[in-house]
Amino acid sequence: MTAIRPPHPPPLSSLKTDSLLVDRTDAVVTLTLNRPSAMNALDVDLKEALRDTLASLETDKSCRAIVLAGAGNAFCVGQDLREHAEQLESGRTDLDTVRVHYNPIAQRLASMPKPVVAAVRGMAAGAGASLSLLADFRIGGPKTGFLMAFANVGLAGDSGISWSLPRIVGHARALELLLLAEPVRSADAYAMGLLSRLVDDDEQVLPAAQELAARLAAGPTVAYGAIKRELSIGDAGTLSDALAAEAQAQAICGATADHKNAVNSFVAKQKPVFEGR
Repeated sequence: MTAIRPPHPPPLSSLKTDSLLVDRTDAVVTLTLNRPSAMNALDVDLKEALRDTLASLETDKSCRAIVLAGAGNAFCVGQDLREHAEQLESGRTDLDTVRVHYNPIAQRLASMPKPVVAAVRGMAAGAGASLSLLADFRIGGPKTGFLMAFANVGLAGDSGISWSLPRIVGHARALELLLLAEPVRSADAYAMGLLSRLVDDDEQVLPAAQELAARLAAGPTVAYGAIKRELSIGDAGTLSDALAAEAQAQAICGATADHKNAVNSFVAKQKPVFEGR
């Protein structure tokens, strides 16, 4: 996936919009897709807000973990088809939103140098499912569902799903989910790895995601980012590629204050305190 990155991400304070809520609790930032009446369908305003906010958080050292959630009873049902229908009526069929919006959002989520937890309450469909699968962890409840809905509207997959889905469920199952485009309920989603954790109550999906994010934010976040980079290379590369990536990662992590403090704490038989540096 080719990165599409603005040279200077806008400051987070300048990105306020009603369609994306940004909440900070200590080192955890919760991003809530806030179009509940449309099941958080992605219109241009929401896509741009999410793209630019992720760009800002990527370099925000005060943010050490991110939670991605949806308002109301759905996580996100993907592209706003009402808006898309208007574009088709006007003669626009090039779907440049993939290049302008979805690809940068997917790239930011996949390469974010800090943990990302998706609170998947309710349905995650189309691009909404794609974006959730790029998170490092996905928490769901009894009413959580996934629908790889692209073929139902005559489209191929986007937002990184051809990269993420086969890595989670395998090539054959990914092909089945994309071609048949049938809903996957929560228990099956958990069994095949679409969900990392399944809680008993939908009301606990977001709190459980935020609790996990807080735990991760208190950890060695430089090392977490390095581990994510290692796995992205190791998944697709050769052993030599993986070994080179590991050597580079250890050189970076070995020079951090977190590593030094953790080693000293181990020797002193104390619990380490990580600061993300």
